[in-house]
Amino acid sequence: MTQKQQSRAKTRSADAIALLTQDHKKVQKLFKEFEKISEEEGDESKQELVNQICAELTIHATIEEEIFYPAARQAIEEEDLLDEAEVEHATAKDLIVQLAEMAAGDELYDAKVTVLGEYIDHHVKEEQNEMFPKVKKSKLDLQALGEQMLERKQELQEEMGLAGEEADKEADEDESEEDETPQRRPARAAARAAKR
Repeated sequence: MTQKQQSRAKTRSADAIALLTQDHKKVQKLFKEFEKISEEEGDESKQELVNQICAELTIHATIEEEIFYPAARQAIEEEDLLDEAEVEHATAKDLIVQLAEMAAGDELYDAKVTVLGEYIDHHVKEEQNEMFPKVKKSKLDLQALGEQMLERKQELQEEMGLAGEEADKEADEDESEEDETPQRRPARAAARAAKR
């Protein structure tokens, strides 16, 4: 079994909360990387990293909103907590759309990325410290939910052209926007998904 296959098998066996926590760590790491390169690297490196951040956040928010939050609403009696999480997602999506329409050298670009990162940090803390412990105590089948979420996540990655070379080739053929480059494709896909 290759390392990639082992990683997929490990992710497949993860429960819903483990999958979401893994996403949280990945995005937080990407934001830290942005802080490091924002002054050292050129605009192209920043743009690529922000495109990745936006795509990851869009996929994560989608699986939470479509699968995890509805299940959590049935499992725990915390309407306010779940309502707040959905409002936080809406605000993050708004920033994602704004960033997708900008270039890394534009005025306020770095500030918007920084604010998005701070916003995500707050959201992650609330989920991990308040929501996840309550969901863990419920009778929700986190393993089955995690498998469903992983399947949807992989579909979204393919739709955004993030699932390997085959998906990239198909995305190249499907794109009709003239200003679309391989580096901008995930951001545009994330913006389209965030607008839904």
